[in-house]
Amino acid sequence: MLHCITPEELKQIIKEVIKEELLEVRKQLQEKDSDVLMSRQETCEFLKISITTLWQWTKKGKIESYGIGNRVYYKKEDLLKSLVLLR
Repeated sequence: MLHCITPEELKQIIKEVIKEELLEVRKQLQEKDSDVLMSRQETCEFLKISITTLWQWTKKGKIESYGIGNRVYYKKEDLLKSLVLLR
C-alpha cells in the first residue's frame, strides 16, 4: 500500500493524524481544567486584576463566587464565560 503513496502524501497524512490527536488532547485538558476552583489570589493573577476589582465585580454580579467555610473560590469555567469581547 505504501508503494502507491508519494512521500509528500505520506507526510500530509502524518501531519493530519498528529493534528487530530493534538486537538483531542487540548480538548481533554480544557474539559479537565474547566472544573478547577481558584482562590481569590489565583483568580486575580489569572484575570490580571487587583483584589479590589475582583471584589467589586463579584459584588456587582459580573462574576460568580463560591464559598466553602470562610473561603471564597471561583470556577475557571465561569471566569472564561464571563469574559466579554470588546470591539
